[in-house]
Amino acid sequence: MLRAWGGGPRKRPPSASHGPGACGVGSVAVEPLEGIAMADALLGRQFPLPTAPLPLTRWTEVQAIGDAVEVEWNLDDTREGAPGRLALLVSAADVETQLPESPVTTRGPVAVRTAPLPEAQESLRPVTELLWEDDGLWLRLTAQGPWEHETLLMLAAGVR
Repeated sequence: MLRAWGGGPRKRPPSASHGPGACGVGSVAVEPLEGIAMADALLGRQFPLPTAPLPLTRWTEVQAIGDAVEVEWNLDDTREGAPGRLALLVSAADVETQLPESPVTTRGPVAVRTAPLPEAQESLRPVTELLWEDDGLWLRLTAQGPWEHETLLMLAAGVR
């Protein structure tokens, strides 16, 4: 069941910084995994995946980030206006934002942030991040490129 970040046992909104050791940029080691079965084993259950179709994927990465697991889809961005990347991080512990300086809006149970990333190539900007909790897991969907927020919210709602 999806829960808003303001409800349940959560003690702070996703906009809060969680300090060292949380699942954020530069806070913990990244270890490549052989595949989704290793992600399942680390989580102790099946890694939830989007059920909605994704754009054409060129390659994927599966990695452990501290106690969390992330699947990254590197998308075919050879067509003008195509997004470049989508990543889903899943953890049994609270997950921190990668965009602490960006304003947060909420869409139902999901906290949404966007940052322009002017230094990135066109297919990787802007970056949009969605944070939510579902069925005892904390999830962070990070989308790079020209994604519509409604599309990302639909993807998040379909993660199972």
